[in-house]
Amino acid sequence: MNDQLQPLKKHSRTAKSGRSGTQDDVVYAHIFEAILEQRLAPGTKLSEEALGEIFGVSRTIIRRALSRLAHEGVVLLRPNRGAVVASPSVEEARQVFFARRLVEKAITELAVEHATAEQLSELRQMVSDERDSFSKGDRGAGIRLSGEFHLKLAEAAKNAPLISFQRSLVSQTSLIIAQYESGNRSHCSYDEHTQLIDAIEARDATLAVSLMMHHMDHIDSKLNLDEDSASDDLHAVFSHLMLPKKKAGRSTAV
Repeated sequence: MNDQLQPLKKHSRTAKSGRSGTQDDVVYAHIFEAILEQRLAPGTKLSEEALGEIFGVSRTIIRRALSRLAHEGVVLLRPNRGAVVASPSVEEARQVFFARRLVEKAITELAVEHATAEQLSELRQMVSDERDSFSKGDRGAGIRLSGEFHLKLAEAAKNAPLISFQRSLVSQTSLIIAQYESGNRSHCSYDEHTQLIDAIEARDATLAVSLMMHHMDHIDSKLNLDEDSASDDLHAVFSHLMLPKKKAGRSTAV
């Protein structure tokens, strides 16, 4: 089973940096990444059988990964009916964005105080990678990198509870955007990210917080209550992880 999971880790930046590298870490990382990239639609049924086949692991491992995602608010565990990707209501979306603003303000203030030169350099590289992804038409990777930028910024704030809370909020925000974003579905502006880094590097807390709040306003302004997107086909979402079926008809995770 571990031999099957080793190639899995090569496909996912999130998985490669996964915590202890256990099987449920890898499954968790791929599902989390699919949510960040808006490849999993809100409301998608997360069949333990299908996911076990896709990742080549037992249902016990799948349940552990889903339980972690449920704790972060992006998966709903329904008694006797299985798990689904969370589908935030309008009111829940408003609450998430309200909480996100408070957390982003605190993170930005702390990042101004604590961010190291190395962390600022890593943030700039993420912005560059984000820009490159969008320029190549890889919207999913660009969206994921945009979310990971905010997670990396939380790390620079050096406050463990905020990092944990932000991880949940960022993934929930991705679901909300997938469900409610309007217009041409424009991405989170990497120019705004660059300006924010500049302000943090200058240790200008007032400007940095102002830029972050403008950034959140920009995200919020793109939402409406009508659109749905992404996919509810698990095999399609994770097709890049699967090898062609063998003669016996079993799928093998790659």
